[in-house]
Parts: sequence; structure tokens; C-alpha cells
Amino acid sequence: MIIRNAMVFQEDGTFLKKNIYIEKGFLVSSEKEVTDKTEFDAGGLKAIPGLVDIHSHGAFGHDFCDADREGLKVILKYEKEHGITSYCPTSMTLSKEQLLDIFSSVKDMETSSDMARIAGINMEGPFVDVKKKGAQAAEHICPPDPEFFRLCNERCGNIIKLVTLSPKEDGALDFIRELKDEVTISIGHTTADYDCTKAAMEAGAAHVTHLFNAMPPFAHRDPGVIGAALDTENCMAELICDGYHIHPSMIRAAFKMFGEERICLISDSMMATGMPDGQYELGGQAVYMKDRFASLADGTLAGSATNLFDCMKKAMEFGIPESAAIFAATRNPAKSIGIYDKTGSITPGKYGDLLIVDDQYNLKKVI
Repeated sequence: MIIRNAMVFQEDGTFLKKNIYIEKGFLVSSEKEVTDKTEFDAGGLKAIPGLVDIHSHGAFGHDFCDADREGLKVILKYEKEHGITSYCPTSMTLSKEQLLDIFSSVKDMETSSDMARIAGINMEGPFVDVKKKGAQAAEHICPPDPEFFRLCNERCGNIIKLVTLSPKEDGALDFIRELKDEVTISIGHTTADYDCTKAAMEAGAAHVTHLFNAMPPFAHRDPGVIGAALDTENCMAELICDGYHIHPSMIRAAFKMFGEERICLISDSMMATGMPDGQYELGGQAVYMKDRFASLADGTLAGSATNLFDCMKKAMEFGIPESAAIFAATRNPAKSIGIYDKTGSITPGKYGDLLIVDDQYNLKKVI
């Protein structure tokens, strides 16, 4: 396939008018390498990399924790239609038996070209702090357990890319030291202070789960998780930019503090995404959505009801520079889970995952 005359997003954050060549699903350098001569004229339009959502529980009436392959395919189709070409289904805090069934359900799963690619699995529970559980089920929370993690990873074909834990829990530092070379370890759902979190990051944790949410605030004498992450140069930080989870001023502050290299926009979407107002479910708990605001019965935020493409657009609306917002939805999450060699930029040798958009970021074509 040949895409002509597009303003193509470059690895340095600029746009350059050029042609793009795709051969058998991969980007190539020249037209002579292309056997499928199908053309798309993108004159007057922009081409950006397909988006990479590393934290999403579900969409369009389905949840990864349903352990239903057909339901997951519906999620993947929804994501692809909305510009997310690489996707990490994300688990919740459930019983160990349920988690093993959930991870087993995705092993060797076949997908099609109209679906987002499964880039890995995000294991958000059960190694969290009950005091910052959010929408996680308290009765299934347990201490970090390397043996159980490895069993879960084996069940899904060794594709877990992220695991969240609270560094305050018994055995957390030992877990991090043992598994830091096997999986990206993320700090989240925790009451940990600065020193505790910094020790975890020095042990090998290099990621923060939905910055600002389910953790202590960034206080002037107690900077907590946020301060420790800021002081750890290799630490990536997730950010939910749906207009509900974080105030626009804090979105701008996060990008200024962490820079365009370290923020990963995520959707944290749940099954209500793409659906009408009503009652849904997340992690076995009832969730109520109205006007795209999703919460438990007690008002606790329960994931988002948006997708990553809309989060990226919202970030731009909040004043985040265009290039920084794109990097945060493409390059940065790809780097955070170790797949930037395959996707996250429009570079020969990588997957031919592209979005064609207009200047207002209306999605015109997903490739």
C-alpha cells in the first residue's frame, strides 16, 4: 500500500510531507519494495502512528475479566476503529482462580486485521493497598507473590508486560528485585510515601499506574509516589486524560514536570466505553455511567468511559503541545513495555500502523 502526500509525524516531533510505503503489514523505505500498489491520497491530511493503549479493562459492553475470547475480540475491534492499534488488556483484583482463567483465555488467541494487536497484558491487581484500592475488590487483595505472577504469566503465554503493586506490602521489594528483568513493575494503588516508593524504584520499579489517582497527593513536605517518580529519571508515568480523573491544570503540570519523554496517556477504559448511560460492571462490582462519568455506588471513580484517541485529543484541548500528546499516546507507552522496536513511530521495519487525521484530529482512516 502507498499513502501519498501526507504530512507525516517524525521521530523528532515535526511533520514532513512525504509518501509512506507498506508491504505485508510493515513499513518499508521505498515504492519499489511494495507489491500491493493500492494508493490512498492523504493530501491535506496528517499521518501519525497507531496509538498504544497499555491500560484498558474493556469497551463496548465487554471486559477482559469476562475471560471471554469473543468479547475480547469485540473490544479489539472497537479499539482499532478508534485508532488504537496496539492494546494491553488489563486485569483487576479478583480471586486467584478467576485471574488464572482470565489469563488462560487470551493464550494463543488469533486476531484479524480489523482488530487492535494484543501487545501484552497489564496485570493491575491483586498486589495493591486496601486503603487505595479504588474500584479493586478488597477481599481478593494479597501480598506480592512471584510464584503466582509467574503462574499467571505462563497461563497467558508469557505476555504480561506490566504488573502493578504497592511497595508498602510485605515482600514487595523482594518481588521487584526478582522480577524486574521479566516485566515492567509499576507502582500504584498505594499509600506509600516518598522514601518507600524511592526504595522500590531503586530496586527496579520503573512505572507509575495512573499518576495522581489511587495514591497520596503531591504535598510540599510529603511528595509521595509522585515525587519519587519525578526524581527517578527512567520512570514512566501513566495519565488518564478524560476530563474527569485529573484537572486540566494538573495535566499540564504533569507534562511540564515529567517532560514529553515520560508521560504515557492511557484510557483506563471499562466496558461502558462506547455505550449509552446505564449500569455496567468492573471487577465484579456495579458501575454507573452518566455523561461518560463512571463510578461505583459510593461515588468512587471506576475506570473511564473514553478511549485513548479521545484522551489524546483532550490533552491537546487542555493545552498540551500536539507533538507531546502524540508521543504520550504512541512512542512513550511503546517504550514503557519494550515494544518500541515494533511500533510507536512511522519508521521502516515497524508495523504499518497508521492513523490519517485532519487538522482538528478527526479520524479519517485507520491502517
